[in-house]
Amino acid sequence: MGLITDTEDGPESKTREYNFTQSDFDRVRKLIYRHAGISLSIGKQNMVYSRLARRLRATGFDSFDEYLDYLERGNSEEWEAFTNALTTNLTAFFREQHHFPILERHVEKRKSHNKIQLWCSASSTGEEPYSMAMAMVQAFKSYTPPVHILATDLDTNVLAKAQMGIYSLDKLEKLPKEKLKQFFLKGKGSHAGSVKVCPELQNLITFRQLNLLNDNWPIRGPFDAIFCRNVMIYFDKQTQYKILKKFVPLLAPDGLLFAGHSESFQHAIDLFKLREKTVYELTNRQR
Repeated sequence: MGLITDTEDGPESKTREYNFTQSDFDRVRKLIYRHAGISLSIGKQNMVYSRLARRLRATGFDSFDEYLDYLERGNSEEWEAFTNALTTNLTAFFREQHHFPILERHVEKRKSHNKIQLWCSASSTGEEPYSMAMAMVQAFKSYTPPVHILATDLDTNVLAKAQMGIYSLDKLEKLPKEKLKQFFLKGKGSHAGSVKVCPELQNLITFRQLNLLNDNWPIRGPFDAIFCRNVMIYFDKQTQYKILKKFVPLLAPDGLLFAGHSESFQHAIDLFKLREKTVYELTNRQR
């Protein structure tokens, strides 16, 4: 999931190419909330300007008012570009590492099942679903475990990168050397300094675009586990509850929901209860 960051906030530029009023900013906030459920804080004005000014140049509009009018007329390609422009993706291999042994133990109890179904609902550039795939190879001691991982994200740009599975070596500097050797192919020549995920891992994952705010998700469960980590903090409680409620029928009765370290679902105790640190299970397992 694309996440809004603070990297471009700071004193307002005195020399802006385009006029950017408070009214323009308020409009942007409403549009990104309505389309992606993201709550932009009032301190993000400079960041929004710098990101969307690129879209004005690309589309040839002379003002934010004209550009936002064009957007609201429903151009689907520009909606996608608008959303991608306002989001950036923070992720890493085996981020919040304590979750992966829990996932391995969970699936080991289900080895008699014909197929293990997992969902990474905010896959970003792929580090999280590939980490899940590595954990499954370890759990089953096989490069072809009976596992399928669905990896979705709102941002089509990061999904394209995820599907390629190519990363710079500095992205893997914290990964144990044995995992690097086991699961990645080192680039040579012009590709030196980069690695590619081994095809066995890629075969376990299907990448698809999905907006968690959509009324209908073209997804079929049940999933043995759902990863929805470090996403909910960017939604308000009402939006969080709406998404959590839609997870319920897609999760197996004894399935697990993994959240981010800063996330708590105490406002949805009728849906999910805490099982262990940032890992939830269904409150009513006999749905």
